[in-house]
Amino acid sequence: MKYELPTADNLKEMADELGFEMDDAYAADVLTFMAPFEGAFNAVDEMPDVLPEVKYPRGDWHRPQGDENKHGAWYVKVNIKGLEEGGRLDGKTVAIKDTACVAGVPMMNGASVLEGYVPDIDATVVTRILDAGGTIIGKAANTYLCFDGGSATPATGMVENPHKKGYSSGGSSAGSAVLVSIGEADMAMGGDQGGSIRIPACWSGIYGHKPTHGLVPYTGVFPIEQTLDHTGPMANNVTDIATLLQAIAGSDGLDPRQIGTKTQNYVKALGKGVKGMTIGVVKEGFGHANSEKAVDQKVKAAAQRFKKLGAKVKQISIPMHLYGLDIWNAVAVEGATELMLKGNCMGTNWEGYYSTSLLDAYAHGWRSRPDDLSVTVKLVMLLGQYMHHNYHGHYYAKAQNLSRKLRQCYDEALDDVDLLAMPTLPQQATKLPAPDCSYEEYVDTALNMLNNTAPFDCSGHPGINVPCGMNNGLPIGMMLVGKRYDDASVIQAAHAFEKSGNWKKM
Repeated sequence: MKYELPTADNLKEMADELGFEMDDAYAADVLTFMAPFEGAFNAVDEMPDVLPEVKYPRGDWHRPQGDENKHGAWYVKVNIKGLEEGGRLDGKTVAIKDTACVAGVPMMNGASVLEGYVPDIDATVVTRILDAGGTIIGKAANTYLCFDGGSATPATGMVENPHKKGYSSGGSSAGSAVLVSIGEADMAMGGDQGGSIRIPACWSGIYGHKPTHGLVPYTGVFPIEQTLDHTGPMANNVTDIATLLQAIAGSDGLDPRQIGTKTQNYVKALGKGVKGMTIGVVKEGFGHANSEKAVDQKVKAAAQRFKKLGAKVKQISIPMHLYGLDIWNAVAVEGATELMLKGNCMGTNWEGYYSTSLLDAYAHGWRSRPDDLSVTVKLVMLLGQYMHHNYHGHYYAKAQNLSRKLRQCYDEALDDVDLLAMPTLPQQATKLPAPDCSYEEYVDTALNMLNNTAPFDCSGHPGINVPCGMNNGLPIGMMLVGKRYDDASVIQAAHAFEKSGNWKKM
């Protein structure tokens, strides 16, 4: 797009927005100052963008309808084959959450304002999956710009729980969880800023691992807030979680979230058991105002099961955990408003790969049709704008400082135990809201389950949902949390629990 110099009227409008006065003489002086920049901006525009290589041929794609998409979990189907043979994902089918760029395949991020956008690059995780021999079979539906933990807001329609019709599958990685649960994909990629891998994994009855922050590159994935952004694996068994994580982990040199990234052999952690481990059952993870008795009971029983597997199990207290959601709220609301909305999902002031085509499409979409944004996104945007306008980033900044304190509290607990255990979510899947439900109910079903998941997005510790029981036809999940960059221990314990019995009968 060719750069054009502003007019004097344009400058006066900008000055008014910034709060200072501008008369005609001042505007003329500013235009004189700006004139030399025209050549620089147009020179940049004329140069070809630097795009990562798209290595594998694309298959045809289509939007599945009716019986081909009974739960509303698909956005598009496609068939992209990776390395022909010998890769660790050879023979595995993978669904990609529709937040990640897949070149030549539509990307919507659950949002009507992005409909029609087709990426020109593959996200790093997409390339790594294909390099490992995986076959990408489509894009999984997710909630509107991923800003809720339910499954009611995707612009393509609600995603239903695979175990009980009319109930939420959890979000925002709703489609990824359902497609794995019903066996239409062996594995899936999810994203997690407040629990969006672990929430749908819990309510849909699968395994979902939020890696250590920065372990898996976020390059080419639609962001919400850089200090909260995670992407990671979802599957029906821990072996597939470990195998997919092995394929996608490690620095790519393009993601500013990756500082001091350390990888492990996650596949070798399988089968080691938990003998000699200590599991700390976190007191503050239970008994929330929204906790259900059946959930607390099942998770406590599941944690005690580790004793029979050779681990030591003890209750511990981390009082700061009770403030984790408050800290997350302050970071997420203002941070997301500045990056995801006002920053048009890319923002500035970081070194790495910027998808200019995504930035342009999204900026045009939401700024030309802001009323099309979902209720939850508008709520966050309005509150974030209010906070920025009236408090100038104070609460965001203080919450980031407190995030380090929160991390320290978890680290100190993990000096004494190997893993933390608690319910992934305080309650089982809730009913999907009716189309004519109240504003309060709509928002509540999107944000009422984050007590235990969101704090670990702030602290960056790895956490996995482990299905550990059923009640009234719906799954219950236990979350295991480990030391930062010790995802292998989390996987090791989750695998031992998985092999100890049929979780649906626990």
